[in-house]
Amino acid sequence: MKYVYGPVPSRRLGFSLGVDIVPYKACTLDCIYCQLGRTTRKVIKRKTYTPKEEIFKEVQVFLNKLMKIDFITFSGSGEPTLHSEIGALIKGVKKITSIPVAVLTNGTLLFMKDVQKELLEADVVLPSLDAASQHVFKRINRPHNSLNIGSIINGLKGFRKIFSGQIWLEIMLIKGFNDDSNELLQMKKALSEIQPDKIHLNTVIRPPSEKYASPLNPDEMRAARDLLGESCEIIAEFHGKGYVGNRDLKDAIIEMTKRRPVTITDIANLFGLSEANAIKMMEELNVEGVIKEIQYKEKRYYSFKN
Repeated sequence: MKYVYGPVPSRRLGFSLGVDIVPYKACTLDCIYCQLGRTTRKVIKRKTYTPKEEIFKEVQVFLNKLMKIDFITFSGSGEPTLHSEIGALIKGVKKITSIPVAVLTNGTLLFMKDVQKELLEADVVLPSLDAASQHVFKRINRPHNSLNIGSIINGLKGFRKIFSGQIWLEIMLIKGFNDDSNELLQMKKALSEIQPDKIHLNTVIRPPSEKYASPLNPDEMRAARDLLGESCEIIAEFHGKGYVGNRDLKDAIIEMTKRRPVTITDIANLFGLSEANAIKMMEELNVEGVIKEIQYKEKRYYSFKN
């Protein structure tokens, strides 16, 4: 499959069927924590990157396999709102299935009225907001030079006023960057104005694009939550029960590693394997030269070998 992958285990969305509608690393940001590496196409101009009908056909193929799917999620390897027809894509998917549609976005283009309008058909929009000051925004997200954090926050506020679905906002906390009380208090003010339905606090879990992007420890995460407010939730690692699909297992694992680094536990949970069998499968792919091992924070990850 060229555009659709998964379902993959998500800490927030359960089993998520991913729809990748922009080229690899075409993004408005170049975040220091991105698990896909550095941005190769930093852009803000929207255009039609992928044909709608091909995407609808691929989604239907997955639906025909009767897998466990909790959400169909526009996400993938770049910023999905860069696709100028994301609204039509959402509507088209909703015509062929009752599975809820989510959009995983960095939120940077929500100041645009056309982007706001196109996302209205989604069931859940999951924007990120890692800073409330321009200085910290530049340090963490390394944005396109035309982007301003004030406009982005105003865009989120404006979208909240017209969107009847759920907004689950994620904050990626990085040690020494956005975890001081001053930035967190500014963030708290912005959150009170945006009024998301859920606020998810995250930290660097998978190997980041920059090695200096370090995670907060559990005590530091709890302290940040206490400052931001009890309505914030620290999201934990996903522990699903897996599914047994009828796809070729190796191909499915390879497709998953193309989108993000995975652990043995991820593979075991997703494909309903024992950890021993998951280890055996990954060892075989490693010997074949298809994947590579990455050691990060005392955990072993597997990623696609380009």
